[in-house]
Amino acid sequence: MATLPNPLPRLTADPSGRALGLELPPGRLIDAGGTSHALEAVGENDGAWREPLLWHAEDRAAPGSWAALAPARASGLLPVLVDVGGTQNGPEDWELMPDEVSYPGDHDADEVLADFWEEYAADELDGDKEYASREVVESLFGKPDPYDAIVAPYGPAWPGLAATTAPESDPDARAAEVADSLAGHGSWLKEPRLALVPARRSADIPAVLGWSGPLNHENDVARLCAVLRSWEDRFGIRVVALTFDRLMLSVAAPPTTMAEAEAVAAEHFAFCPDNITQGHHTTLREYAEQEVLNERVWSFWWD
Repeated sequence: MATLPNPLPRLTADPSGRALGLELPPGRLIDAGGTSHALEAVGENDGAWREPLLWHAEDRAAPGSWAALAPARASGLLPVLVDVGGTQNGPEDWELMPDEVSYPGDHDADEVLADFWEEYAADELDGDKEYASREVVESLFGKPDPYDAIVAPYGPAWPGLAATTAPESDPDARAAEVADSLAGHGSWLKEPRLALVPARRSADIPAVLGWSGPLNHENDVARLCAVLRSWEDRFGIRVVALTFDRLMLSVAAPPTTMAEAEAVAAEHFAFCPDNITQGHHTTLREYAEQEVLNERVWSFWWD
């Protein structure tokens, strides 16, 4: 995909990032081949390696460290937390594939979500993907189809994008607040490290990395990043944390009514059906009430 000029190679000669206006702690570069290089040892490494995809700190992230890297944005580097302590270890073991990813700007969020909705929300009777009304299903089986209930109040037709919500706070300030809460001990991130990625906008971070977390749902993560761009514009989201298969977003403009929350939940269902069909929520309405309404953090996980 198209990217900005990558300033990360400059860190090999300047590990602290002072030339970029930064004061970086000790860290390492991860390249597209999954090779990890501690910056202090890069000069001694004679092996060839590819252009770095990200820098991440050696030590655990701490509250305040996200805000301290705010000057990096002027150099085209955006922050994100990465977990190096899960079962899949850190980014060097995540099967990052940036060469297999298209450009998020080449995709339309509404079209992407409509495609997913038609695939996952349409009832399947006799394997033909033709929708049968609740009344027909009940007459055939004596009860409503449970999958139809999952996506209520919507049916097989894509309901369209949810309306924009007025922001509660500055999106970058909200991202720093969420990052600080995740950096503390007790969060679901086992070993969070603050990372910097050369990206135009926060929504593009998964595409720049060639992140393969949603691989079982979508092979080209840029299509999902097109949705993230739309959420940036409508809800002030920022990509705050990544693990091998999980994505966490901060939300500066969360829905404040159930109608708004249900409309956003429909987008979440198309974006990541596993959040509902393999989560602890049984219906879209329940998910909307508990995970979307007034929530400042959205989390997604693909099986």
